[in-house]
Amino acid sequence: MKPFLQLVAEDIQQRFGQDLSEIAIVFNNKRPITYLKKYLSEVYGQAIWSPQFFTIQEFFKQATDKTDASALRQFFYLYEIHNELLQQERRDPESPEEFYPIAELILSDFSQLDYELVAVDQIYTELYDTGKIDLEFQHLTPEQQGYIRQFWQSFSMAGHTGVQQRFLQLWKRLPQLYSRFKARLAQEKQTNYPTLYRELAEGRATNQQFIAPYKKVLFVGFNALNRVESSLFKRWQDEDKALFYFDTDAYYVEDTMQEAGLFIRRNISQLVNSLGEAPHVIGQRRDDIHLYAALGRVSQAKLLYQILEKNEQDGKSSAILLADESLLVPLLQSLPAIKVNITTGFPLLQSPLYGLLDLWLTVQEEIGWRKKDKLPYPIIESFLSHPLIRIGSEQKNSIQKEVLDKQLFEVGLDVLQISSAVVPDFFAPVAESKALIPAMITMLEKLQESTNSEGIALQIDYTLLFETRRVLQQLLLGMDQIGPLNIPFQIGLIRKALMPISTAIEGDPLQGVQIMGLLESRSLNFDHVYILGANEGILPKTTNSPTFLPDNLRRAYGLPILANQDALSAYIFYRHFQYSESIHLFYNSIVDENSSGEESRFIKQLAFESQFNIVHHTQQQPISFPAQEPELVIEKTGEIWKNLYNNYLRDKTSHISATGFTTYLQSPLQFFLKHIAGIKEPPSVSQEFEINNLGSIIHEVMEKIFTPYRGMKDFVATKRLAESISQIETMVVQEIGHQYHTTYDTAADLNSLQRIMLQIASAYIRMYLEYDIEQYQSFRIIELENSEDYYFDFPITVQGKTEYIKIYGIIDRIDEVVTQDGEVKTRIVDYKTGADKVAFKKAKNKADEESAETVFALTEGTNDIHKALIQTLFYTYVFEEKTGLRNLEPHLYVARRMREDGTLFVSKEMGALEGDYLREQKEAFVGFLRKTLEEIFDPAIPFKHKADMHVYPSDPYTLFYRNSIKQAEEENAEE
Repeated sequence: MKPFLQLVAEDIQQRFGQDLSEIAIVFNNKRPITYLKKYLSEVYGQAIWSPQFFTIQEFFKQATDKTDASALRQFFYLYEIHNELLQQERRDPESPEEFYPIAELILSDFSQLDYELVAVDQIYTELYDTGKIDLEFQHLTPEQQGYIRQFWQSFSMAGHTGVQQRFLQLWKRLPQLYSRFKARLAQEKQTNYPTLYRELAEGRATNQQFIAPYKKVLFVGFNALNRVESSLFKRWQDEDKALFYFDTDAYYVEDTMQEAGLFIRRNISQLVNSLGEAPHVIGQRRDDIHLYAALGRVSQAKLLYQILEKNEQDGKSSAILLADESLLVPLLQSLPAIKVNITTGFPLLQSPLYGLLDLWLTVQEEIGWRKKDKLPYPIIESFLSHPLIRIGSEQKNSIQKEVLDKQLFEVGLDVLQISSAVVPDFFAPVAESKALIPAMITMLEKLQESTNSEGIALQIDYTLLFETRRVLQQLLLGMDQIGPLNIPFQIGLIRKALMPISTAIEGDPLQGVQIMGLLESRSLNFDHVYILGANEGILPKTTNSPTFLPDNLRRAYGLPILANQDALSAYIFYRHFQYSESIHLFYNSIVDENSSGEESRFIKQLAFESQFNIVHHTQQQPISFPAQEPELVIEKTGEIWKNLYNNYLRDKTSHISATGFTTYLQSPLQFFLKHIAGIKEPPSVSQEFEINNLGSIIHEVMEKIFTPYRGMKDFVATKRLAESISQIETMVVQEIGHQYHTTYDTAADLNSLQRIMLQIASAYIRMYLEYDIEQYQSFRIIELENSEDYYFDFPITVQGKTEYIKIYGIIDRIDEVVTQDGEVKTRIVDYKTGADKVAFKKAKNKADEESAETVFALTEGTNDIHKALIQTLFYTYVFEEKTGLRNLEPHLYVARRMREDGTLFVSKEMGALEGDYLREQKEAFVGFLRKTLEEIFDPAIPFKHKADMHVYPSDPYTLFYRNSIKQAEEENAEE
């Protein structure tokens, strides 16, 4: 079948011949104009006088010489009038911020009332008096009166809340607001389209006879007409000034139950369709319609890629129609190498530019309005990494180092002295509210100067920068006429102004695949059509625009309701089935909070009522099994063995610490990565609680408390420690400052996370001291953490030869204590702030069931080691061998559990780790230590991850041994 606009072009030739100079052709939107010009040139085949082309709004605009009132100007007119009315009612005026969202609803309702020629005084009259309804609304049908009664019964005056009272007062005020608003527009010689429409229909327009110079006006492709358009169109038809071309099909026109024909049936009941009777096309077609159930919203675009790749470009017209226009970006990222033209435009909201502008507005809210001198680190991080900023690497690294060293959750403006970026004054607060938009425009100018417009991505950025500048300059012009506004309100207006901005991606509107929204496809026809987002809830939408006029009242006065929106969507959807050779529909079949997982009911109606064959396709997500990446295994050969041997055994420039030892027990691969390859965890600023920092603070403060007692020969009563309790908070505050490379004097200087750290650290330290006071009579400090580092050359056998490996221990505290029973103990104390436990279980040596039991292997039934116990025994051994002091008893101070569990390591089977049992385990530990160290330096045993070992979620090295974990999981599953 011939396309609709080709039929229009042929009819125009038959009716008007060669002379079209006095003909005006009017469309709903600009898009069809190009196509009709193409068909006219093909039909005529020669040069002719062209008709004049208009959109409906451009055509009506000829009826006035008034200027357009911007949306911002209309708001302020309404705002001023509203406060005048409040003053007359002796009520407090409202601020612009309070009134703005209400004003949007009011102006939207005013527009609909104008378009539909509703008597404003009437609809806003208080309708609660039924007798008054009967008297004043006798012209309404009983059904319409019923709607009004039904509404008002649900809104009786009895028992109104304060909000309801305000609503009623506003409703009563609206007629005056409307009339004064229109008077203000007239006074300023300004107008808006709803006002112009109503004036035209009521014969009050400045140039009421603007249509006279045209021989004929052709209205093409209209569907849903408001009352103004219906009234004017009927009048001009009666005056023989207008012709109408409606795109129709008998399938939905003749069936009164078909919502797609709702408006067309109304139109042709009073306006003559120049194309004659509706053709019978849809009802007679038996073609295939391909329906694709995609596994997810974005998957629709991925699935379309496969379809477009298979379908050869046959030179016929093709279009991708977006029922869900938010799919544009995923679509662009998924298209094969084909020529496209995008009508919907690339939205600013989905571009890096919007992210930068929104970030700048957030900065101004914080430093310009709230007058803060610090900003959260995520804001700084977003700025430093933004591609449009192009900050110099040296300055970027300097700022990051400052932030990381001091762990600045909030960064002072003094740190953000930017000199090497495209926008160096990004963090400069605006001096006054009226400077906000000019500062933003200046920033856009700098960005434009630095942006190259070559390449499609850069071209989009450049065009968006230009369009954003234009919109902001218009906004600035409106504000200059109004007066100063506070920063938050301006920022709200700016964000609203930025939201609809988009830029077209240049292309040929007549060649290649056309990409547009479904609404933009009105009057257009394509041979191949692909519709994305054909889900129920999207096609049609299930929500209507916000309004103060409830549904019952809207029905009574013939105002647009949700059913009208459904009918319009149905028409735009159905008309593509008249002309297209192939149609492919895509919907998201996944049920989530944003999707019902169902195709549009329009598709179900077609399947039930028409003779189309709906071919269902379910996206088959291919399950591929890529070649298994080999487990990362580091052989001890070549340079690796050379460095390992030289650094640890020959030159002894490296050593094994207790932490390194337990790291090896948990994962030999991590030991290699961390301690041999030197791959360190990258520094970061965390907004979460850092247990490592907490541990460092507690260790340092505990050392400062006990340092005065170190070296004393006599025992000191533990009650002396009570003197330090009152100083704990001050000492912790100072230590927090030391940890973050700054100076803090009081808790007031700390940020919120540091205050949490202060409370926890103080509570833990207090608990440690109170425990010592309660459990022991007196103490004597032998050694503290930072007094001396303890190294010991430990003999091991490597390749049949005795070598010495340097092992290293940091001792938190060595003391002698007198218990409450008078027993003297020599202890090694280790402070822990995590979830370490003093309780441990024995584990059997699986290689020999009869061998001695040990506490050092994996805990039976678990996949973790006794890390705290092993480290404490490691410290004990190093200290005893270095000093000759013996019988040290290991104690673990775990603040969370020490009151319930004590500090001595305990096994249910063997009791506390003290006395003979302790001596046995110390001897066993030496053998365990030697065996493990010899394994480290055994060239035959590579560094590889222990796949069954517990891996903590925070482990930064998981990436290196994920294949080992995956392989172990598969093996366990098979078992």
